[in-house]
Amino acid sequence: MKTEFALATYEVVAPHVVKIMQNRPEARNAQNNRLTYDLNACFDKAAQDEDVKVVLLGGEGPHFSSGHDLKGFGKVEDPLVGTWQPSREGGVHSRYSFEQEVFLGMCRRWRDFPKPTIAMVQGKCIAGGLMLAWVCDLIIASDDATFVDPVVAMGVCGVEYFNHPYELGIRKAKEFLFTADVWSAEEAHRLGMVNHVVPRAELESFTLSMARRIAEKPAFALKMTKQAVNTALNHMGQQATMDTSLALHHMCHAHNAEMENRAVRREGLPEKFRGPAPAPAAE
Repeated sequence: MKTEFALATYEVVAPHVVKIMQNRPEARNAQNNRLTYDLNACFDKAAQDEDVKVVLLGGEGPHFSSGHDLKGFGKVEDPLVGTWQPSREGGVHSRYSFEQEVFLGMCRRWRDFPKPTIAMVQGKCIAGGLMLAWVCDLIIASDDATFVDPVVAMGVCGVEYFNHPYELGIRKAKEFLFTADVWSAEEAHRLGMVNHVVPRAELESFTLSMARRIAEKPAFALKMTKQAVNTALNHMGQQATMDTSLALHHMCHAHNAEMENRAVRREGLPEKFRGPAPAPAAE
């Protein structure tokens, strides 16, 4: 049975296995507040169902996710899931508290979701799309999937869930960020970011087959194993790295706002998102 939210769906697809899908294909699954909180509602539903052992996460349409919606993320109208109340004061306070709640806070919540999760990635996975894939325990990519974080080109030091060094290693993380090059699924697999690369037509069937094998294991053992591996990441400094990186991220936002009246550099944005240039400052 499928449960439909405004911009996400929740469906039991096998015994002990549910599939959560982003459902905004006309916008290439660009993430706005509605999509983000709908995904969170789906994760909560899966967490509260003791029959669920494994969760698949995907995106409807040709692309997994084009990242955060650069046309506007919208207001936070749902009950918050963290303690960072987005501020109305403006400036750094508003941007930082918003991203602590909606970007980093949500991703950490899903990363610590107490059941195995598998991302099914097809087509483009851009910037904020990486964050959705990276919170999952496993990533299965179709052979046409590509990955890119172009945020440095926008004047900011990478996406808010700054997992690059842990996914790619130090030197490849720097290359990925400095160049903003688009990397193939095969390259992501070679570096260990992706578990398997499969033909596009087999993406869901392959992932579901793996989920079925995982779901045969005892639920509590799966939860404790996930916690053990995540604890290893914690001891490697993942959370401290992300806290520091988010502060640096917002230093970049503040610099861009001071220099050209917007939080991200115009030159780094795709043309359709740029809008008019800001008026020059008075002499």
